[in-house]
Amino acid sequence: MAQLSTRQLYLDHLAQTSNFPLLLEVDRAEGIYIYDTNGKRYYDLNSGISVSSIGHTHPKVIEAITTQASKHMHTMVYGEHVQTPQIAYAELLLPLLDSSLNNIYLLNSGSEVVETAMKLAKRATGRYELISAARAYHGSSQGSESLRSDYAYSSAFLPLLPGIKHITFNATPDLEKISCRTAAVIIEPIQAEAGVILPEEGYLQALRDRCDEVGALLILDEIQTGFGRTGQLFAHQKYKVLPDMLCIGKAMGGGMPIGGLIADKQLMRLFTKNPALGHITTFGGHPVTCAAATATLDVLTAGDIIDQVLEKETYIRRRLVHPIIKEVRSSGLMMAVELTKRKFLKHVVSLAFQKGALVDYFLFNDRSFRLAPPLIYTMKELELAMNLILEAMDEAAQKYTK
Repeated sequence: MAQLSTRQLYLDHLAQTSNFPLLLEVDRAEGIYIYDTNGKRYYDLNSGISVSSIGHTHPKVIEAITTQASKHMHTMVYGEHVQTPQIAYAELLLPLLDSSLNNIYLLNSGSEVVETAMKLAKRATGRYELISAARAYHGSSQGSESLRSDYAYSSAFLPLLPGIKHITFNATPDLEKISCRTAAVIIEPIQAEAGVILPEEGYLQALRDRCDEVGALLILDEIQTGFGRTGQLFAHQKYKVLPDMLCIGKAMGGGMPIGGLIADKQLMRLFTKNPALGHITTFGGHPVTCAAATATLDVLTAGDIIDQVLEKETYIRRRLVHPIIKEVRSSGLMMAVELTKRKFLKHVVSLAFQKGALVDYFLFNDRSFRLAPPLIYTMKELELAMNLILEAMDEAAQKYTK
């Protein structure tokens, strides 16, 4: 019997999430590049959906992982043992935030962070209504899935959580839906999967004011926008709005799985009583992932990586001029390139892949592709990567314009 290929073994044994996976067979990744098993090099312009912001296998992250793994890994469920990697991370991150964001609950993923925030909002307010924005994505666990507005998708998993309402992002009149029954509003400061929809002037502050007016908590989901992606450490600092809870993840661990919920200590302490163990996690705050997160944050804040983000954004916007581009939306290196016709999208993404440039789709925007490159790209590397994308657009325009 012929031996099955690695690709076929992957399809046979690993659960799939679609009938059309990309099937890039990864051999290794380094810096801004991913290499396949044939040695072909790809410019990573997705960062694994905003994860690899300081590039792949950063030497300081690898060193931190190796050092901590040689000392100890998991010893006890979160919150029971004093572990210095957790403390080191908190001491590095929290001083960079507002004084009201002074306590962190370390978790495993963005979805788990959102679940924890939803629970804490209900515990703090005694209310159960939660409000999110239409075309937002906050995770795929049942609670976070309940926040989605696309019922054609979520109806397959009903019943989900009751008490969920939706507002339209940037629609100030919709803020009246936030009432004394609302426990919290959870919102992205920039709508990511809708295709990088930026907040209009004054919108986020109006949302903050409305939450204060009715006693609802404001939860900002910065799982994609955090850690320098928008040109500041966090987008809420860029747009000058202060949440009651801050959800972080993705780029936090430099490629390792970790997330965090940040709030005031008095709010977070509600998990300790009535009932005790109000939220628990086995692997949250894992010492190896915390060591990786500390190294990642140190790399981001010790140098000028974040300071250069806006310059690189300007360069990309200047280069991406093409007849089939309708619009480029961006905040730092979180970008959406909207095309003039929907039919161009799959061809541009496919042709770019063939040429060695990895770009990706959005969940809720079928005319735009995503650009979220590692923040460490040099200008020369950006030039070469943009050349490949423009070549892909040229070919798509020539072959598929009628």
